[in-house]
Amino acid sequence: MKTTLLIMAAGLGSRYGGDKQVDGIGPNGEMLMQYSIYDALRAGFNKLVFVIKPQYKAVIDKLCENVNAEVECVYQDFDSIPAFYKIPSDRVKPFGTVHAVLCAKNVINEPFAVLNADDFYGADAFEKIHKKLVSLSDKEGAMVAYRLKNTVSLNGSVTRGICSTVDGYLSDVKETYSIVVDKDGVISDAESGILDGELPVSMNLWGFCASIFDDMEAEFNSFLRGIEEGNIKAEYALPTMVDDLIKLGKLKIGVLTTDSVWFGVTYREDKPYVTGELKKLHDGGVYPERL
Repeated sequence: MKTTLLIMAAGLGSRYGGDKQVDGIGPNGEMLMQYSIYDALRAGFNKLVFVIKPQYKAVIDKLCENVNAEVECVYQDFDSIPAFYKIPSDRVKPFGTVHAVLCAKNVINEPFAVLNADDFYGADAFEKIHKKLVSLSDKEGAMVAYRLKNTVSLNGSVTRGICSTVDGYLSDVKETYSIVVDKDGVISDAESGILDGELPVSMNLWGFCASIFDDMEAEFNSFLRGIEEGNIKAEYALPTMVDDLIKLGKLKIGVLTTDSVWFGVTYREDKPYVTGELKKLHDGGVYPERL
């Protein structure tokens, strides 16, 4: 059965201060997406789709030279925005992760998982999402949940989709902004105050059937119609769209838990820590000396 891994690698990385999607983070200069590719292929994925900026194409071609999988690249740019929406002349940012996934609509006809290029998810997460993908029914999806305390940064605030579940299914996901952790490990955000570090959060590792694209496109168009004139930063995030579709009764999301360690580089100051943790995994034989 064909299963696709969709890798979102077209974000601006404004807080990181550069193109972190293609930065060398691993101990031998590996990009974080190389770990996702390695773990996904071992789990059984056999097609890779990259959502990129045009200038990344040569990098992806080089990266996938010896990959035993079908490979496609699509671009997240303003050309894919519906004609009814007039893009402000001073807008630079893409329109978020829902827009990123929609850019791949024409090259995916099979169950697929989607994730961020600049996160490390761990092998167990790929095994579990792949196992779930091959049994998904229409209007059903899946997500891998991580513990909030394992996803914060000591170097600044982060945004996380905090999840609630009922009988193993996602009932609510709240995109929560400006989450910080203090020197004592206390996690909080401005709106909710102190947060439980054990809360399950989405790190944008989702699984869907290809049928999701019709509802996704309708929700994205509705989002565009609702942007206030002059707003040049509005984005539609996957957790928000999933929450919208759940509330409309159009989608059920099974929640998968994992003991995999998550790493991310929201800020450039996160890089030395992540590099060190990845080196431990190489040294411990989880990954070969070089990917």
